[in-house]
Amino acid sequence: MAFLRAFGSYLPPRRVTNEELAPLVGADPAWILQVSGIQERRYAANDDTVASLGVLAAQDCLKKAGASAQELGMILVASGSSERFCPGPAVEVAAGLGLTATPALDIPVASCGSLIGLSLAAQLAAKVGPVLVVGAEIMSRRVDRTPEGKDTAILFGDGAGACLVDPHSGFARIADWTLSTDGTAAGILKIERERIVMDGKSVILQAYRKMPRAISELLGRNSVTSADVGVYLLHQANLNLIERVATGLKVPFDRFFVNIAHHGNTSSASMLIAANEWRAAHPKPVSAPIVFSAFGAGIQWGALLAVGA
Repeated sequence: MAFLRAFGSYLPPRRVTNEELAPLVGADPAWILQVSGIQERRYAANDDTVASLGVLAAQDCLKKAGASAQELGMILVASGSSERFCPGPAVEVAAGLGLTATPALDIPVASCGSLIGLSLAAQLAAKVGPVLVVGAEIMSRRVDRTPEGKDTAILFGDGAGACLVDPHSGFARIADWTLSTDGTAAGILKIERERIVMDGKSVILQAYRKMPRAISELLGRNSVTSADVGVYLLHQANLNLIERVATGLKVPFDRFFVNIAHHGNTSSASMLIAANEWRAAHPKPVSAPIVFSAFGAGIQWGALLAVGA
């Protein structure tokens, strides 16, 4: 068995509003809000790294769990924006937590990376002990803030989220998960030559079809209806996409926790940042199922179900 024990997050202090960004990309601030649901996003400082953001989110998570880094059996770090291919940020996150022998593995997947991390942690925790899953991104360095880069520049921001998956106890039990990949559509969303390349219309179309289907299949095999779910914690890609997923599932939009307006799309970090903020606002014991879901580069997508412990 595996349990969600705690979440954590870190957001850089610099806020970049639509009013600041719009003149650079040749857009109107109101248009940015209309097409994305984003009012502002955070940008990392020049001396920040993916790993340094990850360490701060990890420390926040461990503090909330009342745990020490020495308890960890493994660290999984998801990121699509690491400054270096090899070694990736996982080893630096481990070192930043004072660990010199704990295995630390990278999941080099944008957007869906933290969902993959949670799914792997659910299987590994019983064998290795508590697994810390971290999603950390500095996507502001992967976009062009010019009219040519408008479609990606308006979306992406920086931040890190974390989750401690424990084999023995937590506030919710991971019941099941599903992951899928379709490499035939890999070209619609990728990071190439250090820049995000995205066919926005194709991404929305694929995500709108695949995320509700994955969620419905997962719920069905666990005898849970979409109406039974207490909260949906999705990758915060675009407000319009989240609204479409709600429509596809025929679920009231207020069941979806949304924070994209103030953080933008922080890729693999976004789902865990959202989860941390949701948990802070709802600290009581979990009485209804929780659904996590993400879609991103690869293309890769999936869902995870957690229930009251």
